[in-house]
Parts: sequence; structure tokens; C-alpha cells
Amino acid sequence: MTTQTPGAPGAPTAEDRSARVAVTVFPLLILAGAAVAFLLPGTFTPLGAAINPLLGIIMFGMGLTLTLPDFRLVVTRPLPVLLGVIAQYSVMPLLGLGVSWVLQLPAELAAGIILVGCAPGGTASNVVTYLAKGDTALSVTMTSVSTLLAPLLTPVLTLWLAGQYMPVDGVGMAVSILQIVLVPVALGLVVRMLLPGLVGRALPVLPWISVVAITLVVVAVVSGSADRIVEAGLLVLAAVVLHNVLGYAVGYGFAAVTRQPERVRRTVAVEVGMQNSGLAAGLATMYLSPLAALPGAVFSVWHNVSGSILAALLRRRPLAPEPDRVEAVAS
Repeated sequence: MTTQTPGAPGAPTAEDRSARVAVTVFPLLILAGAAVAFLLPGTFTPLGAAINPLLGIIMFGMGLTLTLPDFRLVVTRPLPVLLGVIAQYSVMPLLGLGVSWVLQLPAELAAGIILVGCAPGGTASNVVTYLAKGDTALSVTMTSVSTLLAPLLTPVLTLWLAGQYMPVDGVGMAVSILQIVLVPVALGLVVRMLLPGLVGRALPVLPWISVVAITLVVVAVVSGSADRIVEAGLLVLAAVVLHNVLGYAVGYGFAAVTRQPERVRRTVAVEVGMQNSGLAAGLATMYLSPLAALPGAVFSVWHNVSGSILAALLRRRPLAPEPDRVEAVAS
């Protein structure tokens, strides 16, 4: 995660550069890991037991990148934060249900797609927002708030929408999210407050730790469902691409309808379309089935590819001057 605000004076920080390279290389590493796991599934099957610790490492890293000022926008600009979080937890879950119905997905895949939609925002969204000339500070706040709400909203929405396809242990899922999301994020935030100098020196390395951890989660998921990938692979890819692209479009449209500025529209589009799919894959492995975890694994690859493409396209579109910014410059 990066907290560099687009348009801020000065060159990008080492953290920004590292995060940008990590997001670019991320899909290649995951594809390589998934390919090896598919060809040698038995070798990596034991990794399934490490999914929870790996997710905890990812979320601890996220907490290390946060500071209390990252939550300031909840007070100073509550409307865009509220609209973004509402979109996050309404658009993608319902789109997941709609995609499952349109493509007539088997029960396990439908539940997996819906669970991806019910997950909080992904940390890579902050880097993509920065590259797309969106509002990075808002992106960081939205990701943080949606992550903090995940122990409540993710299991409730999954139970409601995916429960019609498969049995869902909502209480167990909530407890797991508390353990592997909320506690590590809070711990990381506390460590950042107590040891700011040490954490500051480590920030450029954190994106790479997350990349390696998520790659290992994908390897574990693929090795656990390698026998089903051949028959379901193209269908899963179609569902993931449709879900993700519609998330970008509907997220942008939601922000436009609510009359948000262009930078906020871009931010909401990215935040809605990019999910914490590694978490979804891990939860699906624990509470649904190995096949239900496959959409989360595929999403982890695809949304970084599509996010990079979206950022490149949006960067070419000029930003209209915003009234408050014009007044600030004039003053």
C-alpha cells in the first residue's frame, strides 16, 4: 500500500517505486506459481495449512503501511468515504450473484465468485489509484475502512448471497476474519506508531513480502484444485473478468451519479473493482471447498492485469480542474 498523494510535490518515494514495480511484476509471479502448482500439485498440497498464516502476514504488512492520519478523511470528507464503502459492499456482492446467474455457474464456483465480491478492497488498489491519477488518500482510507468492516459484512453478505448455493459457517468465517485480518492490521498499526523509524526503512520491502505471500496462497489453492481446473478453468476466467470489469464500470457510474469529482470517480471505480481476493481464496478453502477458492486465485492474477490497463487508460484522460483546488491555487 502507498500513501503518496497524487499531485503532491516531490518525486515518488522509494515505497511508491517499490509498490509500482511489485504491482507490475505481481501477475507474472502468480502465473508462474500457479503453473508450477498445476503441474506438480502434490508437491505444494501441504501449503494449504499455511494459508491462514500467510494471510495474517499480508494483513500485518498492510497495518504497517497505515498511520492514524490515513483515517482523517472519515471525519473531514465523510461523504466520498461513505459512498465508496457502500459501493464496495453492495456493487461487487450483487454483481457476483448476477454473474453466477447469467453464466449458470456450478454451485461451488458461484459461491466462490460471490465470496470474492463480499471481500474488502485489495491493497493493490491504492497503487493503481495512484497510477490512474485518482485520489490516493481516499483510496487508502476506503481500503482501510472496508477492511475494518470485513469481520461483520463479509460473512453476513456471504451467508445471505452464497448460502443459497452452499452451506456457509458465518460465525466461523467472522472469527477467522478477526484473527487473520483485524488483529494483524491493528498490530501493524501499533508497531508503526511505536517504531516509526524502523518501519519507515522497511516500507519499500513490504510490497514484495505481500506479493510473495499472495503468490504462495494462490499456489496452495491451485494445488488443491488442480484436478478441477481443466474442466472449469475457462468458465472461471470468464466469470472473473466479467465480475471485475463490471465492478470498475458500475463503481465509476455510482460515483458519477452521486456527483463526485473525476478523481473520486476513478478512485471508487478502482476500489470497487479490485478485491482482497487472496483473503477470499483463503476463506473459501476453509469454509467452502477447494474449487470455490479457484475464483479468488484467478481474480488475484486478473485484477492486477486489468488494474494496470485501467490506470494506463485513465492517465491519458485529462482531469478537469476541481473548484476547491482552483480556489486553493488562487489563494
